[in-house]
Amino acid sequence: VKELMDDLVQVLRLRLSNTFLPKLQPAIGVGSSFEGWSPYEVDNVIYHLLVPLKPPIGHKFCLQPLGSRWQMPVKDSRIRVELNCSCERQNTLCLLHHTKRQGRRIRKAPKILDILCTHSYLDVEKVADWFKDLVKKFWKELPEAHHYRMKVLPYSHNSCLLQLKSASGSIFILEILFGVQQGDSDIFLSSPPEADTNTESTVWTMSSLVAEGKFFSHIAKEVPCGSYHLKCLHLCTSVLEGTDLSRYIMKTVFMHLLNTTPVSGWSKRDCLMRLADIMRYLHCCLEQKKLNFFFYGNAEIPREIILPPDFKTYEPYNLLQHLVQNPAAHAEALRQFEEI
Repeated sequence: VKELMDDLVQVLRLRLSNTFLPKLQPAIGVGSSFEGWSPYEVDNVIYHLLVPLKPPIGHKFCLQPLGSRWQMPVKDSRIRVELNCSCERQNTLCLLHHTKRQGRRIRKAPKILDILCTHSYLDVEKVADWFKDLVKKFWKELPEAHHYRMKVLPYSHNSCLLQLKSASGSIFILEILFGVQQGDSDIFLSSPPEADTNTESTVWTMSSLVAEGKFFSHIAKEVPCGSYHLKCLHLCTSVLEGTDLSRYIMKTVFMHLLNTTPVSGWSKRDCLMRLADIMRYLHCCLEQKKLNFFFYGNAEIPREIILPPDFKTYEPYNLLQHLVQNPAAHAEALRQFEEI
C-alpha cells in the first residue's frame, strides 16, 4: 500500500510541477493498520495515509487558530493562503512582482487561491475533490494500474477513499487524508473527522496521528523480540465493540502504560500481567473520569518525536471530560467496563 501511494504521489507531483497548486509530499501511513494492531478482520481493514501539503512557490500558509488565547490548546484552525515574494529564487515566476509577459503566463496557470480556497482559506472539501479528480485522471500512468482496478468511492467529503481490486479478487480500501505540518513538528492540521458534519470546510483539525505512529515505531525498537505489546492492544480494542468506549481511549491508555512500564515487561511471558495492568488503568481512569491526552504536558515523550514547543506547557487535556459533565454516561461507562 505504501509503495503504491509513493508511486501515485510521484506521478501527481510531476503533473503539478508547473502549476501554482500545492506540493504533494510523500504519504505517511497512519493509524492502527500501519502501527500493527488493527482490531478489524483483514478483509475490513482500511489503510489510512496522510499526504502533507506544502504551499506552492510564491505562496505561504498562515495558520489562524480558532478561539481566544484563553482557550488553549486550540484544536481547530483555518489555513490562510497568502502570496509571498519569490524574486530571489532563480527561474521562478513571482506572483507579486512580474513583467507583463510573465503576468499573462501567470493568469493562465492553475492557482491554489482560485481552485482550492474559499475566501483565501484552504478548503478541505475542495482539496479532497481536487485530489480525487487527479487520481481518476492519472491512475493509468501508475505501474500498479495493470494489477489493480481502481474506484474512487463517494462516501467521504474530507478525504479520498480508494477501492483497489486485484485480478485475484482481493480488495483494498485506502483513505487518503490531507494535512499541513505545524512547523517542523510531527503534529499536523488535517482533514476533520467525517462524522463532524457541523464543521465548516475551511476548518482543519489538529492531528497527532504521525506522532503516534513514531511513538509505536520507537517502542518496537525497544521491546524484547516479538510484538506481544501490539497483540495486547489488538485484543483490548477488539472487545470494545458494542460499547461506548472508543478505540482511541484504549489506545491512549495503552500509550501511557507503554511509556511508563519498563520495556522488559512487554515480553510474551508477561502478556497476562500487562493485560491486567491495561484494564486496571482503564478502570481507574473511568472511576476518576480523567484520561490525559498523551502529548500535552508529558515530559516523558521520546526525543525522536518532535512536538510544537507549546505542547510541553499545555495543561493536560481530559479525554473523558464528557463523563464529568454527564453522570448518566459515567454510570453507563462503568457498567460497560464490567461487562468487558
